[in-house]
Amino acid sequence: MTARPIILYGTGNGADKILNELERLHIPVSGVTASDGFVRSRQFRGFPVRALSEITRDFEDPILLVAFGSQRPEVIDSILRLSQTHTVRCADVPVYGDNIFNADFYRAHEKELRTVYDLLGDALSKKTLECVVRFKLTGELSGFTGCFSDKDDVFRDILQLGQDESYLDLGAYRGDTIAEFLHYTGGFYRHITALEPDEKTYRKLREAAGHLPHTQLFRMGIWSHDTDLPFHGSVGRGSSIRQDGSRSLPVTAVDTLYKRRSLSYLKADVEGAEEQALLGSIRTLQRDKPKLNIALYHRSEDIFKLPLLLHSIQPGYRFFLRQHPHIPAWDLNLYAV
Repeated sequence: MTARPIILYGTGNGADKILNELERLHIPVSGVTASDGFVRSRQFRGFPVRALSEITRDFEDPILLVAFGSQRPEVIDSILRLSQTHTVRCADVPVYGDNIFNADFYRAHEKELRTVYDLLGDALSKKTLECVVRFKLTGELSGFTGCFSDKDDVFRDILQLGQDESYLDLGAYRGDTIAEFLHYTGGFYRHITALEPDEKTYRKLREAAGHLPHTQLFRMGIWSHDTDLPFHGSVGRGSSIRQDGSRSLPVTAVDTLYKRRSLSYLKADVEGAEEQALLGSIRTLQRDKPKLNIALYHRSEDIFKLPLLLHSIQPGYRFFLRQHPHIPAWDLNLYAV
C-alpha cells in the first residue's frame, strides 16, 4: 500500500481490467487521466477524465499507472520522457483471459517458466524472458525497453526466409504481414494462404492482396478442428472468437488446410486462439516442421504454455524469444526453426 496518489493513465478495456484488479487488492485510485490532446468531456468508471497536464499540476508526486498500449515510437518516447520527471508504472494485463501475471501467478508457474528458459536457443532470448517477466511483475520501464528487438534482425538471423516458401498467415488483418513476408522474400514465394475472420477487415485484405498470384484468401478463423464458433467482429484487430459473440464464424484447422500440401512458414497472431491453432497443426508441424512466428502475449499463460506445447509436438524446434517495441509487453513473439 502507498499513501501516494495513483492516477490511471488511459481508458478502455485494459484500464477496466486494471481497475478491477486494483479494487480486488483494495488499492484506491485517485483519478484518471489522458494525454492532453485526447481529453474530452467524459467519465470513466465514475472518474472524470482529466488532462495529463492538469493531473501533474494538481497532484503532488503521483504514481502514473499506464493503462493503454502502443507500439508507435512517438508514444513510447513520450512515456519514457514522462518517466524521467514522474513515477511511471505500466500495468501489463492480458489482452484475453482473466489470469493476471502477478507474484502469485509467477510462483504457480515458475517451474514451467524455467523449463522454457532452458529451451531457448540464444542468450538474447533468455535475457528477453527475464526482462519481460520482471516488467510484468514490477511495471518498471527501466531495463524493459533495453530488451526491444528489431524485426529485421529476426528475419535476417532466425527465420531466413527463402524464395520458395509456402506461407500461412493466420490473422492476416489488412495484409500488413503479407507485405512483410513479400519484403523479406523479395516478392518470390511458392504459395500464400491467409485467413482473416472479420468481414470489414477481410475486404481490406482482399484489396491489398487479392491480386497476388498463387494466393488464397479466406474469411474464416482458425481452431483445433473444423466447426462453427461464436465470433465478436467489427472491432479491427480486436475481433475474436468468444462465447458472447453475436454471429457464427466458420473455423478450420491447419491440418485441414495442409492435408495434401506442405507448409514452410507459419505466422499466427489470432487474438488468444493461438493454443487452439497449434492443437490443430500437430500433423503438419510433425511432418513439415515449418518456421514459426507465433504471438506470445494475448494470454498470461501463453509465455510458457505455447513453447511447451510446441516442444511436445515437435521436439526438433529451436526456440527464440523477442520483444518488439511495444508498451506494455504486447508484441512478444516466439520464433521457431
